[in-house]
Amino acid sequence: MSTTTEPLTTTADYFESVYAEAAGDQTRIPWASRHPSTALVNWLNAVAPSLVRCGARVAVVGCGLGDDAREVIRRGYEVTAFDWSPTAVEWARGLDPSHTESYTQADLFKPPGRWGHRFDLVVEINNLQYVPPAQQKDTVKALSKFVAPHGHLLIVCRGADEPADRDAGPPWPLTERQLAEAADEAGLVTDHGVSCFTDEADVKRLRGLFRRELV
Repeated sequence: MSTTTEPLTTTADYFESVYAEAAGDQTRIPWASRHPSTALVNWLNAVAPSLVRCGARVAVVGCGLGDDAREVIRRGYEVTAFDWSPTAVEWARGLDPSHTESYTQADLFKPPGRWGHRFDLVVEINNLQYVPPAQQKDTVKALSKFVAPHGHLLIVCRGADEPADRDAGPPWPLTERQLAEAADEAGLVTDHGVSCFTDEADVKRLRGLFRRELV
């Protein structure tokens, strides 16, 4: 196994163990908020209507129990929500029985071939910060491969003023420069740069909206 994928596999196994050991009790999932990300909802309200048509193909990455995915589905988009954890995917299907086909188990680094450059919008909310710093750029590259030629990638993650030390996490917050550099190396550009904001829990977050650099 390569040095790039091994830490990521270890992280994925950890999340699967948390979901499995919770045995259907959402209160035992530390990050399960039971509501969609406020940052995502605000973006969907303010930006998405002028950028992403109704019915567009949207990928929700690391969907967990599906809180964000259900919000995107509710707004009329064609959603593919995936997670590495099979337990999380089955749980999400149970919470949204009308849209079970929208949830699937998949590996970000070994996705179905048909997903390549398929999605008008790729949504990545608060997963990147759980990837070890040395693998964060590779993760953004993997995300970029889902984005259609005229599509967009929305990333929201925990922010920091200084790069995180490997021994300090998880999570490993990113600086604005780190996120911008990761996007640039993935062949992505942004019209408005990376923005910083403080969420309702007084946690610093970064938000970046990226698109493929067409040549």
